[in-house]
Amino acid sequence: MLEAAVQGYLMSLSLILAIGAQNAFVLRQGLRRAHVAAVVAVCALSDAVLIAAGVAGFGTLAAAVPWIGEAMRWAAVAFLVVYGALRFRAAARGGDALLPSAATSEPWRQVVGTTLLLTWTNPHVYLDTVVLLGSISAQHAPHQLAFGSAAALASLSFFSVLGFGARLLAPLFARPAAWTWLEIAVGCTMWAIAGGLAFG
Repeated sequence: MLEAAVQGYLMSLSLILAIGAQNAFVLRQGLRRAHVAAVVAVCALSDAVLIAAGVAGFGTLAAAVPWIGEAMRWAAVAFLVVYGALRFRAAARGGDALLPSAATSEPWRQVVGTTLLLTWTNPHVYLDTVVLLGSISAQHAPHQLAFGSAAALASLSFFSVLGFGARLLAPLFARPAAWTWLEIAVGCTMWAIAGGLAFG
């Protein structure tokens, strides 16, 4: 059982560590200190639900309905293109618009909604959590529960460190220019992922 838990934790962590739209958004909110707990909770709980679905065998059902993947892929492309454009617009404004003190201008419902969209419209999250982790958990029978629980714990620990640990970079991002470059980096990340989904 311990081996299954360790494998679940490490496998989940290795999948989450990849730079993506969700991670970039969590980092941005952490730097702004804006609704970080809500963002971390949404990301971790979403992963936990998807991992549980995979461990329970939902991956087989998802594979049997291929049009779901295509629909999610193009929804993700559209959302990432729009969100990336918003980040570039924010970077163009620069200055006070990007200071941490301005973070409260975004209502928590909007932030949570964006987090949900970045999480649930990403087709890769289904491949990683439902299909991949779900299939690997079957190899650890009868300890799938330990595998899945550890995988969900890895998600929670990663997003907590990313979101709440981002404030350690606050001195660097006290300068408006640093925020401008962050917004540009986030925008480029969003558009790169959108391009990869559309043409990859």
